[in-house]
Amino acid sequence: MASIRELHEQLTKKERSAVEITQEALDRIQALEPKLHSFLHVTAQQALEQARAVDAKIAAGEEIGLLAGIPIGIKDNLCTKGIPTTCASRILENFVPPYESTVTQKLLDAGAVTVGKTNLDEFAMGGSTENSAYQVTGNPWDLSRVPGGSSGGSAAAVAAQECVVSIGSDTGGSIRQPASFCGVVGIKPTYGLVSRYGLVAFASSLDQIGPFGRTVEDVAILLSAIAGYDPKDSTSLKVKIPDYAATLKPDFKARGKLRIGIIKETFGEGLDSVVEQAVTKAIDQLQSLGAEIHIISCPNFRYGVPSYYIIAPSEASANLARYDGVKYGYRAPGADNLLSMYNRTRAEGFGPEVKRRIMIGTYALSAGYYDAYYLKAQKVRTLIKQDFERAFKKVDVLACPTVPTTAFKAGEKNTDPLSMYLLDLMTIPVNLAGLPGISVPCGFDNNGLPIGLQLIGKVLREDQLLQVAYTYEQSTSWHLRQPQIA
Repeated sequence: MASIRELHEQLTKKERSAVEITQEALDRIQALEPKLHSFLHVTAQQALEQARAVDAKIAAGEEIGLLAGIPIGIKDNLCTKGIPTTCASRILENFVPPYESTVTQKLLDAGAVTVGKTNLDEFAMGGSTENSAYQVTGNPWDLSRVPGGSSGGSAAAVAAQECVVSIGSDTGGSIRQPASFCGVVGIKPTYGLVSRYGLVAFASSLDQIGPFGRTVEDVAILLSAIAGYDPKDSTSLKVKIPDYAATLKPDFKARGKLRIGIIKETFGEGLDSVVEQAVTKAIDQLQSLGAEIHIISCPNFRYGVPSYYIIAPSEASANLARYDGVKYGYRAPGADNLLSMYNRTRAEGFGPEVKRRIMIGTYALSAGYYDAYYLKAQKVRTLIKQDFERAFKKVDVLACPTVPTTAFKAGEKNTDPLSMYLLDLMTIPVNLAGLPGISVPCGFDNNGLPIGLQLIGKVLREDQLLQVAYTYEQSTSWHLRQPQIA
């Protein structure tokens, strides 16, 4: 499937219709889903109606935007009016939102064609998409391996060309990690750049919506469409949104000196040697393109995982208290009193990973433990943010591996949640500091599995981050490789 810009050109020249492009995506979904399981809901009828509306505009001589007629997948934790939004949880199995999230409304307004809702770890809690209550998504490069998580369905759908681009959410790496595992581009924007209205909350101070694409330019186009101030979201930032794609150039020498910092704490023990080699070559490539390379220390980086797994579960325990069987969602049958109904509903409706995090969070917030755990974790969060602030006084962009390993086998880490949590070592600090981060393909291991390079930018400097990612991408061919799934 072609890029957004290529498809837009085909549409405006009337070489292809939006219906033809949409049908191609739907046919591929139908062919691949029995083994890939990227989608929880496929909205074929609605997608074709949206495509016909785009074709009617073109026939009438109206101008269309870049996203008009472009097939897109939506992570199933964004509310979509009239379409089930389950968060891959039994507790929301029959929930159909009466309203549209801000992000999906912006996409509809832009004429994008939504082909379905993608699979995820239940309530976005997990790093493999194995915690979905409904199905396990495969990695298009090797179906026996995981696509990463929690936005694994969105990443796999793009890698397998079931859609052109997709939307995910990132609380501790849930866009960048699956982007790395699936060999696509994924960006977590600055906290507050994209409205969270209509995103089912996991950890409200960390959650951020962002795009997946096969190229940096596709991601840049989609980010421009979904970013912007929203009065419905109290954390939304009042900033002007540039056309991120319009400023992309295949080199950064003309822009003056660019300083890239290598976070030394992300190399060494725990990092697969093949990942280290690929990322080191990517850094050498950036240097050959004109970037100055500096070694930077972020000494509190290593405390990101323990602080995150106090803060995020604490916020989750409060956010998920609403699922009690009273107002909406699943209600356990046969309970003989209110307390029994609460207990049975939550016991039957939530999966083991969600229960684990609720219990951790409730404990951390309980009387006598708040100061010892939650408050201390917030103080560590401040220290991590200060590490980044000091680093960005010396450099413009930071670089490190996205994930310490390539994609692992499905079921390999199910009995060891701690080893799963440690995979987020390099992505979590970015969320704790509210910074933008992007993962771009930078190589493959001996099993033909993708490796990701993570670039981290200053607050609201997505333009600079995308430029560096684009310059690197255009100097390599990693993004041109495609998984042989049929």
